[in-house]
Amino acid sequence: MDALIAHGSFEDARAVFEVGCGTGRVAEHLLRERCPLGARYEGVDLSGEMVQVARERLAPFGARATVRQTDGALTFNRPEGSQDRIVATYILDLLSREDARTLLDEAHRLLGERGRLCVAGLTWGAGVLSGAVSHLWDTMHALRPAWVGGCRPVRVQPRLDEARWREQHHAVVTAWGVPSEVLIVTPV
Repeated sequence: MDALIAHGSFEDARAVFEVGCGTGRVAEHLLRERCPLGARYEGVDLSGEMVQVARERLAPFGARATVRQTDGALTFNRPEGSQDRIVATYILDLLSREDARTLLDEAHRLLGERGRLCVAGLTWGAGVLSGAVSHLWDTMHALRPAWVGGCRPVRVQPRLDEARWREQHHAVVTAWGVPSEVLIVTPV
């Protein structure tokens, strides 16, 4: 998460939209440490429990932060070009290829011309340990997805249409043998 936050240029973001906000931990950090005082944040999540936890965590930010539960739809009733940052952490590794494409298309629609899509997720490892972990994870997902929370290693970068996105930052970071892809892109 450190790489995503460091390279996301949140310091000049006025409107941040997070898909799969979970407990609101990322939002709290962004609003407290990175975003300007006038920035507004909106997070969505499928889980009612996560929405409640995030609302409680973000209550000190008042009207600057809103969190709502979604029905799982990956398109959002927001004006085109209305968002400065879209954050999606550990979401694309849960989605089918088709659903991931829908979310990426929607992010492209929602981002303003200086906007950034900030993505992090489980990916394939390059080293011996991280490679073994990602292969084991993928095998467990194939056998029983619930064992690994439904997520599996994916590579997001190759899924992006170069005619529509410009890469700002790309890295694979490994913690405890688990590789994560961090990707920051801007719409073209």
